[in-house]
Amino acid sequence: MDSLQPIVERLHALVPTAEQVNAILEAVLSRLPPSVSSLASSVPSLSPAGSDYTSPAKLIPGSIFVALVVWPLLRRLARGPGPLDKVLGPEGAGFIAGHLPLVFTPNAWGFHEMVAKKYGGIAKLHGFFRKPMLFVYDPKALYHIFLKDQHTFEESDSFVGTNQPVFGDGLLSTLGEQHRRQRKMLNPVFSIAHMKRMIPTFFDITFQLREIFLEKTANGPTELDMSPLMTSTALEIISQCGLGQKFNTVQVANGADEHEYIKAMKMLLPLGASPFLLMVRTMVMPTLYRLKLSNTRFMRLVVNLVGIPYRRLRLLKQAVDVMHKTSVGIFNAKKKAVADGEDGDQTDFLSILMRENAKASKEDQLPDNEVIAQISTIMFAAMDTTSNALCRILYLLSKNQDAQERLRAEIREAKQRFGDGELSYDQLGSLTYLDAVIRETLRRYSPAAVVTRESNKDAILPLSKPITTTDGAQTQEVYVPKDTMVIISINSINNDPDIWGEDAHEWKPERWLKPLPEEVVEAKIPGVYSHLMTFIGGGRACIGFKFSEMEMKVVLYTLLDGFKFSPGKEIYWNMIGVATPSSQPEMKEFKSDCPLVVSRAD
Repeated sequence: MDSLQPIVERLHALVPTAEQVNAILEAVLSRLPPSVSSLASSVPSLSPAGSDYTSPAKLIPGSIFVALVVWPLLRRLARGPGPLDKVLGPEGAGFIAGHLPLVFTPNAWGFHEMVAKKYGGIAKLHGFFRKPMLFVYDPKALYHIFLKDQHTFEESDSFVGTNQPVFGDGLLSTLGEQHRRQRKMLNPVFSIAHMKRMIPTFFDITFQLREIFLEKTANGPTELDMSPLMTSTALEIISQCGLGQKFNTVQVANGADEHEYIKAMKMLLPLGASPFLLMVRTMVMPTLYRLKLSNTRFMRLVVNLVGIPYRRLRLLKQAVDVMHKTSVGIFNAKKKAVADGEDGDQTDFLSILMRENAKASKEDQLPDNEVIAQISTIMFAAMDTTSNALCRILYLLSKNQDAQERLRAEIREAKQRFGDGELSYDQLGSLTYLDAVIRETLRRYSPAAVVTRESNKDAILPLSKPITTTDGAQTQEVYVPKDTMVIISINSINNDPDIWGEDAHEWKPERWLKPLPEEVVEAKIPGVYSHLMTFIGGGRACIGFKFSEMEMKVVLYTLLDGFKFSPGKEIYWNMIGVATPSSQPEMKEFKSDCPLVVSRAD
């Protein structure tokens, strides 16, 4: 237990004294709703006489609860009126969870659309215990958040603190100089030149997928679930192109055993999507991150020591353990190959990264733990976003047969020009309608509907249009206090009628075959892709967006030539981090499915 003493002392230092707690309680009890006030008054003492807190096993759970939940809650309740009180926003926020159950829920689409339509480019929402936060899609505000003031509006501590114990110190779980150093090393790895060399691998894997479609449709039209097929394809492509590993995930559809690493990877989003873990991410993880206690080692210690009787959390820990063990094994094998000079012709991202890292200056080199962290980070980031985007495209094409026929005609014409095999990167880029279908889908239905940022100091957000405040005044800027959560609505900015026109909410690939409206260019949207925020922008823009785009083009090119897609069961799209399809109005245990009727194309 001696090794726990520094951790115990750090937690113990956070716990307020009884005098501090009583002083705060007296200040805030009068401001609580009557039901909550009476409940708070009836809670027995947290430190009954005779309690033994000398044992770490007894001290840690209580200290964690008081330090990470009770104390921050009391401080939050003690705050007076703030500058965000003047920003208009919807009512109906609960005292405990605020608007969070409306913002982060599988069927949140209607709430997001209502806020955007009623309040415009910026609105005030409430988080846990009614802490003010902002809902933003004003293009000028986004320019400041993602470009001009991006170091002020960083990823939130809850986002980074939650990702750190899952992935380690990778791109999704680092901030500031550490993140910039990683991007500096990784940006060249994801270059177009490197991706062009991966095209044969893309086609090899999608040809395997095509064989499955041929087998399943041999006796006529049949209903196939696109979700596992697209997920398996995306995972195999990123496994081979990203890590140089073959997990044979495409063959799982034909009964092959699934690798434990792939099973663990698929579990992350479903296991993380629960109200309890949303509260943990929002209220507990930020404090742990600031204390440098959100690392995998400490979180594993807490789960084991406290013995949390929460099945979902235990399964999440098991998945993380499998991912870490596999990542370390892959890294060690690669490191030995690089050291022995046996990896010189490997074109996968990890091999390129490790070769470049070995040649980098000492100040630019990534330590082993950060390279290991990139393995699962790359896999996770490339999995659900691309596979669910492909499901969405196939679903839309099944509903729009004219668009499907036009795309098939373009693909067949390309086969006559370029031959019946694989296409090069530039040849794929010449298919204008294929490109338009992908761009329009990523505009109208961004896989990620929202992202969040948090202000690390007081800031001013300029707006492109004036807004009316609660006192009736007009303003074209909003004062944002430090530690304010900002919810960026990607769906709202991508579908803003003031930017994209009156038909902004319609899926029209043809809009990309002619010059875009002047309003689109003048809006100066700070995204890295086609005047869209789908892959966001700035220093934390999606590093693999070109990879994702190329993957979608190869899969669609391979499938649309030989197969026709028609509607199957009704599909519902769930906002759980990534827009995820299901044939049920409410996803059961967050299991996705996207059944479509597939037949041989004439």
